[in-house]
Amino acid sequence: MRLVVVIAVTGLSLAGCSSLSLPSPPSPSSWDLFKKPTLVVQLQLDSVPQGAEVRTSLGPGCRTPCTIPLTDPLTGFSVTYTLDQFLPVTVPVRVTPVPDGFFSWGGAIVDPNPVVAELQPVPPPPPPPKRKMKRGKPKPATAAVAPPTR
Repeated sequence: MRLVVVIAVTGLSLAGCSSLSLPSPPSPSSWDLFKKPTLVVQLQLDSVPQGAEVRTSLGPGCRTPCTIPLTDPLTGFSVTYTLDQFLPVTVPVRVTPVPDGFFSWGGAIVDPNPVVAELQPVPPPPPPPKRKMKRGKPKPATAAVAPPTR
């Protein structure tokens, strides 16, 4: 019984002691130091003629002229332009990361920026092939045979 009383008293005295506390787990904000900052690049898009639908291989799209924010574009991608009665055009875009420090990226160089495409009209369909007329001697006229009379 004496042992139970000693344990109970010790437990109560530790619970009342404010200087004894368990370490708290690290907060998520303390891990932010090790995260790479998010890189956002503003990509300007235009076309001749304007008003083309634009879609990047990364996903976002718009209607020209416009600007698209791209998050962490550390690889190359392509931009495809489409417009009714014009041929589609795809433009490759290169992204070159620029280091800022030992653990961070300072930004990226996007080439080309702005991305401009000149759309060509769809060519008209070819005319149907002409039929060739055979030229030759005219056929002799045959005499009409009259039915026999009675």
